[in-house]
Amino acid sequence: MFQFLEFSFVDVLDILLVAFLLFNVYKLLKGTVAINIFIGIAIVFLIYKVTAALHMEMFSSLLGNLISGGAIALIIIFHPEMRKFLLMLGSTSFKSKRNFIKQLKFLKAEISIDLDVEVLVHTCEKFETTKTGALIVIERNSNLDFLTERGDAMNIQMNGPILESIFYKNSPLHDGAVVVKENHIIATRVVLPLSDSKLPSRFGLRHRAAIGITEKTDAMCLVVSEETGEISFIIDGEFELYNSYNELQEKIRMYLS
Repeated sequence: MFQFLEFSFVDVLDILLVAFLLFNVYKLLKGTVAINIFIGIAIVFLIYKVTAALHMEMFSSLLGNLISGGAIALIIIFHPEMRKFLLMLGSTSFKSKRNFIKQLKFLKAEISIDLDVEVLVHTCEKFETTKTGALIVIERNSNLDFLTERGDAMNIQMNGPILESIFYKNSPLHDGAVVVKENHIIATRVVLPLSDSKLPSRFGLRHRAAIGITEKTDAMCLVVSEETGEISFIIDGEFELYNSYNELQEKIRMYLS
């Protein structure tokens, strides 16, 4: 009955390879809504293997059919990500293994985020004074490169004057969100997914968009209201309260570390 507990070297190697694959998939999806799907599939698959090993034929057969249908659903759900990965895999020159490994971001250790928080908050203070509407998305672990397709791709070193020129009311770039990655502006005029959450009437589309992107990824958002000039700090789909600009800077640094 318990013959399945007998392990050989190949079995141990098989388990280690699967664990390595699952761990890196988890790192790839961490901070996104997709992580919940991944955990659910992993639990169902684990139950399926246990019931199959215990010869629970009816239950394991049911779970096996469910997993087979789920594979098709996964292809549909993650079609853009799979297409991007396969294109990268097919177009990469294998002459340089180091460059290939760099492209697989989920094989790297934790991302080191270098962001000039002081400049970012100080610029938002200026926007508050002039009541200049602004929406700034800050990348953390979740890769936000897909947002460049929703706006204009950029590669500009972030600083105060650049942000002020982008969100100047007569600027052609002021409408939409700015995405900041590693202290660089990687996209402007980005259209973000809107949240379906109920918000007080004083909050407009900028706040709804900020909540939407932070619900779907682990990004942070700074929103400056055009009506009141109030600066809102949003993470995980919720408003993060602060008492001073120094405290706001510390909170941002804390979430980036």
